[in-house]
Amino acid sequence: MSNIIEITDLNIPELDIYARLSEGQLLHYHEPDLGIFICESPKVIVRALDAGYTPISILVEHSEIKGEVQDIIDRCGDIPVYTADYEVLKELTGFNLTRGMLCAMNRKALPTVEETVKNARRIAVLEDVVNPTNVGAIFRSAAALNMDAILLTPACSDPLYRRAARVSMGTVFQAPWTICKNGPSNEPQSHYITELQQLGFKTVAFALRDDSIAIDDPLLASEEKLAIIVGTEGEGLQDSTLAACDYTVKIPMSHGVDSLNVAAASAIAFYVLGK
Repeated sequence: MSNIIEITDLNIPELDIYARLSEGQLLHYHEPDLGIFICESPKVIVRALDAGYTPISILVEHSEIKGEVQDIIDRCGDIPVYTADYEVLKELTGFNLTRGMLCAMNRKALPTVEETVKNARRIAVLEDVVNPTNVGAIFRSAAALNMDAILLTPACSDPLYRRAARVSMGTVFQAPWTICKNGPSNEPQSHYITELQQLGFKTVAFALRDDSIAIDDPLLASEEKLAIIVGTEGEGLQDSTLAACDYTVKIPMSHGVDSLNVAAASAIAFYVLGK
């Protein structure tokens, strides 16, 4: 039985997680225990529930409480379901809700790198990709184009941030992923490269360098296990990462264009090397 609560006061503390706390604050909400995150849109919420994430509360527009949304509410049991008209919710959150629905959920502990890549043949590695839209788009491409797992360095935008999860169409809840540990502060960024190589992966850095091999080189296709590594927007991969990788690949450009957005480049890399 759902617990429908009409919003009459925008300032009640129960709504802070939707209106007044940043995603960084949500991440540390229960510190030292795991934090929470906000899911947006029915499709993303369903995929989070299917992945075993526990809902805390729901925020939903009056007109959306029907069909698929009602099914989700019923599935979540007796958690609070806060509801109001569209304009009230827009004033509360500061943005237009996709399909008029948000859901706060508890985070789960992340697996180790070794657990995440176990039995994987092709994996994607994101180094310091800070834009949540790019992170979400890369997750969607990775899931669609045969990447078996995804690793992120600690400086990356969190895949469970609302926008990243929405852009990914919920694939952040389907594809195995975790955060790489760079090691102690006196160790180079390439620490995670060493770990991947010890796990049997050949590492492929995507960078704008002339000393590279073609993306369709048969040598890459013949490798049993590949880790495809893409870097931050603008700066690209760190020099220490490039030095540590087994291969460097440059996607050829035309018409005077020097590079692609990291999400677009990733999709090409996954399509060619994920076969």
